Amino acid sequence: MSHVWRLLQLSLLLPAIAFGSGCATSATARSSDYQYFAAPSQTDPWSPKIAGWQRREQRSAEPEAVALRQQVLSPVATGQGSLRSKYRRFKAVQQAAVAERDEKASGLARWIQQQARRHYVPDGPIDHWATLEDTLVKNGDDCDGLELLVYNALRDLGFGEDQVYRAIVYRPDDGQHHMVTLWFDRSDDPYVIDPTGAMTHGMPRMSQVAGWVPLKVFSETDEFSVRSVVSYASR
Repeated sequence: MSHVWRLLQLSLLLPAIAFGSGCATSATARSSDYQYFAAPSQTDPWSPKIAGWQRREQRSAEPEAVALRQQVLSPVATGQGSLRSKYRRFKAVQQAAVAERDEKASGLARWIQQQARRHYVPDGPIDHWATLEDTLVKNGDDCDGLELLVYNALRDLGFGEDQVYRAIVYRPDDGQHHMVTLWFDRSDDPYVIDPTGAMTHGMPRMSQVAGWVPLKVFSETDEFSVRSVVSYASR
């Protein structure tokens, strides 16, 4: 496990990542207002990658695919210390708990950021967006795979499909991209859950996270572009 943690430490020291690849590290200063649910343009460069992931995720959830996986899963992917096993236990406890929605969501934020220390696996030079099942079979992933645990857990805990979205965020200072989950308890300023803690820890609102710009929000079936009205804070 120390090797995996070393990989995570090294990944957080990597230089700026080009378009469409990788996960990022910490932040600088800015505040913004956003319109989160604009229709994407026909030439949006993110749309093909989002559509590809949507197709893979939908196929992965089909009954035939689920049944086949049960026959071939390895002990590494299903054992007591596996990410799959810990994810199931965590969701079961949360589903049984009597707690407010924000308490469950903040508990999930703490849990995933702890698990990222053991289960963060960098993609390498090619940034493949995993499905949830890819992440569990591999016993980890980078930010876009680990984020799916948050996204799906919130949905399983009863958060509405019109309130929880995956989000691509961008840091203008160095051009890095990152994947987080947004919970829209209000349409203009969602909560942010960052699976790796590279952008933020805990569960702040987007307006409280300096230095990052949301670009896209999407689910298994929908895709939106984010339009911003930006006010720059003094540095």
